[in-house]
Amino acid sequence: MVIAAPQLKEALDYVKAELNDDNPYVVYPSPQGVLISQEVIETLSHHDNVVIICGHYEGIDERFTEKYVDLEVSIGDCVLTGGEIPAMLIADAMSRLVPGVVGKTKAVIEDSFYRGMLDNPNYTRPSEWEGLGVPEVLTGGNEKEISRWRRREAVRRTLTRRPDLISRASIREYLSGVNVAVFAGNGNFNPAGIAEICRAYGAGRPYIIAVNQELRETMKKLCPEAKISGSIRRLQESLGENTLTVKVTGTPRRNSLHSLEAKRKCLENEGGILFLFSEDDGELEDVAGITGYLFENDSDLPMAVKIGIALDRFLGKR
Repeated sequence: MVIAAPQLKEALDYVKAELNDDNPYVVYPSPQGVLISQEVIETLSHHDNVVIICGHYEGIDERFTEKYVDLEVSIGDCVLTGGEIPAMLIADAMSRLVPGVVGKTKAVIEDSFYRGMLDNPNYTRPSEWEGLGVPEVLTGGNEKEISRWRRREAVRRTLTRRPDLISRASIREYLSGVNVAVFAGNGNFNPAGIAEICRAYGAGRPYIIAVNQELRETMKKLCPEAKISGSIRRLQESLGENTLTVKVTGTPRRNSLHSLEAKRKCLENEGGILFLFSEDDGELEDVAGITGYLFENDSDLPMAVKIGIALDRFLGKR
């Protein structure tokens, strides 16, 4: 009850000739494959030609898989009669990424999973139905408030229903604001590089904490675009009490949070986020906020690289 390799090879050769493509991307839906996801779909959509091999019964000869299949995919832990339904799923999901298939590109971008998060709840007319109403904010006409509500509800729904998605989600647009502060130090400290990293991840101009006037003047010369502050507490006060400070350390410490837990805390916070870094973790001890460890400490890594790693864990694209 296994489909033989010679006949599969003949079928694939026929398709190659029809496509005039000697190297199409071959996908085989199988229980042993990687779980299908939006990332897999987007990867497949970048190929000119995708050939899907539909198995039946016990599947196909493993020798054909080893030699000609580029990717095995699974639609979940269930058993189907054949590969036709997974093939339809793949084709349908890929088609949505073709310009013009869905009327508005924005509609595709806002779908669940596109950024790694679930979509917000959706409503339509009538405004009252069987005793249930549409949230008032959606009928008020304030686009800014509606956008804020949609982001907040997408976060709430993802945290409640699919918290497993948070580890791979890009959460930048779901946060009210992101700032980076770093205690000025010696050695691998490069303020210009830090500023470039912050700009790349949409964190704005970094704050540099310099405790004395001489150090502040030095930092201003090294990185004119950075914001210089003499005290982390004054910086926290200026950003507002709703800003959550995440003290980033290299290794686990007492009461510190794994990066995933710290990421969840950021999403749950109503205000902005301040990521705080230091070459000396001791400088972070008395600072209010949560402590998140995001990478194994490596003293040879420049501070700009450590900041880049941390921001990518939180704000990078999927």
